[in-house]
Amino acid sequence: MTPVLKAKIIEVCDKKIITKGTNVGVSFYAFFKNKNDNPELLMEAATWWIKTHELDHFEKAVKIKAMVENL
Repeated sequence: MTPVLKAKIIEVCDKKIITKGTNVGVSFYAFFKNKNDNPELLMEAATWWIKTHELDHFEKAVKIKAMVENL
């Protein structure tokens, strides 16, 4: 995982956890704007989420953050 994606995931998870609590769920789409302005990074996130880890569409932000921090 690139440092850019890792930082983005941690930042988004932190914001979601602070505003909505530790039970908040996220999908890999949460790390991107509604427009596809960085397809390479989106595909990297999708591959990590779906293919590498076979995660559900929504997962707890605390789980995703911990997974990324332990890379």
